[in-house]
Amino acid sequence: MSGITIANRYAKALADVMTERKESNEVFAELSRFSSLIGGHSELREVFANPVLALDRKSGVLKELVTRLKLRPTTINFLQLLLNNHRLHNLDQMVRALSRELDHRANIVSAEISTAREISDAEKEMLRDKLKTITGKEVRLTFRADPGIIGGVVTRIGSLIIDGSIKNQLSQMKQRLMTQRA
Repeated sequence: MSGITIANRYAKALADVMTERKESNEVFAELSRFSSLIGGHSELREVFANPVLALDRKSGVLKELVTRLKLRPTTINFLQLLLNNHRLHNLDQMVRALSRELDHRANIVSAEISTAREISDAEKEMLRDKLKTITGKEVRLTFRADPGIIGGVVTRIGSLIIDGSIKNQLSQMKQRLMTQRA
């Protein structure tokens, strides 16, 4: 079974518990913070990923960390479950899966917008409204400037890419001209 499939199963189960306890935002924030902590310290990553290190020693390290961070019981229980199942070193993957699951349940889709230059807030809102109409969902946007697209907009929603860039239009025009010559 792939790591993504496993992460998705954990995410769905945790999302059920978080929703039932009405603490989705808090637990997600704590798990994100804990994942960043592990990601930022190679020694911690090595401790939790090392199969030779005894589980009780790893559990002691985890207990010390959750005490210092003052995490809520749901977060602690989930981290302990991951540790017991030898999956705590995959927490970053679990957090990404949990984010997708929570977004799905909240009817939110994430979109990455690339433009040749920074765009105004009004243009950003116009894009958000257009994508909301297209997807029928709330849209969380991230923007980046990419001068290589010359002009226009490239939108990525999951695996769907809507390429309205001038670079793409020029490429398509070139293809049509090449086809007409033949």
